[in-house]
Amino acid sequence: MSKPRRNFDADYKLHICEQIRKQGITIAQICRDNNLGQTAVHRWLKQYDAEMTGQAGIGLPITPEQRRIRELEEQVKQLTIDNNILSKATAFFAAKTR
Repeated sequence: MSKPRRNFDADYKLHICEQIRKQGITIAQICRDNNLGQTAVHRWLKQYDAEMTGQAGIGLPITPEQRRIRELEEQVKQLTIDNNILSKATAFFAAKTR
């Protein structure tokens, strides 16, 4: 029987990564203390390190800055789509009125 998959929020992942990177606690110790798998923690650290260097990384963002960047990117994407629709509609209705 397999274990149920656990989900951790970004704040928890950030806390774990900061303990490792800023406080110098070993990955093994963090995993033992928090009942975490090393593979997951290594993935979180890879994401954290990428975000700290200004890259997007893979997966869901961990740092608040990257979360905000992703939100803004989604807004820009939606606004671009909306703008294209409005431009086409304006051109369509302008042509009909002539």
